[in-house]
Amino acid sequence: MAARPTVLLTGASKGLGLAIARILLETFNANVVALSRTRGPDLQSLVDSHKDALLAVECDVTDAAAVDIAVSRGLEKYKSIDGVILNAGVLEPLGNIVSKDVSLDQWKQHFDVNFFSLVSALRATVPELRKSPHGGRVVFVSSGAATGNTPTWGPYNAGKAAMNSLCRTIAVEEPDVTFVAVRPGMVNTPMQALVREKGATTMPAATLKKFTDAFEQNKLVAPEDAGHVAAALALKAPRSLTGQFVSWDAEECKPFRR
Repeated sequence: MAARPTVLLTGASKGLGLAIARILLETFNANVVALSRTRGPDLQSLVDSHKDALLAVECDVTDAAAVDIAVSRGLEKYKSIDGVILNAGVLEPLGNIVSKDVSLDQWKQHFDVNFFSLVSALRATVPELRKSPHGGRVVFVSSGAATGNTPTWGPYNAGKAAMNSLCRTIAVEEPDVTFVAVRPGMVNTPMQALVREKGATTMPAATLKKFTDAFEQNKLVAPEDAGHVAAALALKAPRSLTGQFVSWDAEECKPFRR
């Protein structure tokens, strides 16, 4: 029998990432290597409750060498990496594409986090995923923005579209690993709070209303719902989904919902 599976998770300190970490540990009995820039009190509490199964590593995902070290620490402790969930990401900067209020350097910094960090993580983990006795899997936490056109979200829209393209391409290049991009929907996380906080000064009123209405009408997705799908796919996604972009509530994901 294969040993307990180990999943590497980025962006683990809060919101959806924290929910995913808890689900992996408590529902799926997996080991977790949790990468985050800082270790907040919620993640520390989870570490205290799961000392043997959770390795939390403070790591800037834009630092490829630091990601390599984090993966090495995970392998030293758990001997394998069987799944990867790429959840780290930022929304800002917000602003029109032609506005000089948003510098080109800000765009580049955004892509360092939301896109180039994916490449670093894949380079560090795919050689291990190929060897996994559980069948290696990668879940990209994508967004409806990947195919949408939300105004003032230029970097985010473009970065998530690039993520989906990366998923499609590596799925062909690496046939022994399964890759899936998942749209978690409008999740009740700090990102949604940021949209409501800063949207009034950056987003068209009609666009902002869509987000505020979802919050006020209690229609935001619970992190535990979308997170369960991401966690389940990291351990059980079938080969038939490789390279695909699927919504957490789509028919294809029904077997992976809680």
